[in-house]
Amino acid sequence: MYSNENFNRWRRHPWHGLHTRPDDAAADIVKVYVEMTPADVVKYELDKASGFLMVDRPQRTTSSPPALYGFIPRTYCAEEVAKRCPDVEEADGDPLDICVFSERHITRADIVLKARVVGGIQMIDGGEADDKIVAVLAGDNIWGDVHDIADLPAIYTERLQHYFATYKMIPGRETDIKVDFVYGREEALKVIAASELDYQNHFGHLHNGSRQQGL
Repeated sequence: MYSNENFNRWRRHPWHGLHTRPDDAAADIVKVYVEMTPADVVKYELDKASGFLMVDRPQRTTSSPPALYGFIPRTYCAEEVAKRCPDVEEADGDPLDICVFSERHITRADIVLKARVVGGIQMIDGGEADDKIVAVLAGDNIWGDVHDIADLPAIYTERLQHYFATYKMIPGRETDIKVDFVYGREEALKVIAASELDYQNHFGHLHNGSRQQGL
């Protein structure tokens, strides 16, 4: 019979109940909650109230993400993230998005993995900062030693830019999305730090005064 004293009776909330980084991990290793896989043509998103994965919308086109797509726990895109994006006054008010490349196909979402941050794409959606961090699966046999986005084939970044530039397109309507600026590892880590500060400023009260454990 399982008797570990740290066992939780209920599932932790993927956004608030997990830690941003594994214990004793390098600064560029983060945890990722996966919402979508490259095979998905339905937009799945975390229901922030319940912590369950829900259907946000069926995609209108055949576009699907070219990498695993999710977010980094205990991050939030607000004032501090917006400061790192010129000509933008606010961010999108969601956890920080992240895309993870893996040599082996991971075919299911609603999972947690460890990823190495290599860069990011400064996405501006409707005048709001909506950065997409780019990472590789930690320990991946092909990409595990990649440390900067410049070390990835350029086509990988181009596919991400194309996906995010077009995934909200509706025939006959214009979109206001910019994905022109790609940055490397150092800037990506600064964006993550800003999102952690935004999370602390907006949601720190959920953890202050308690020793809530996270995975």
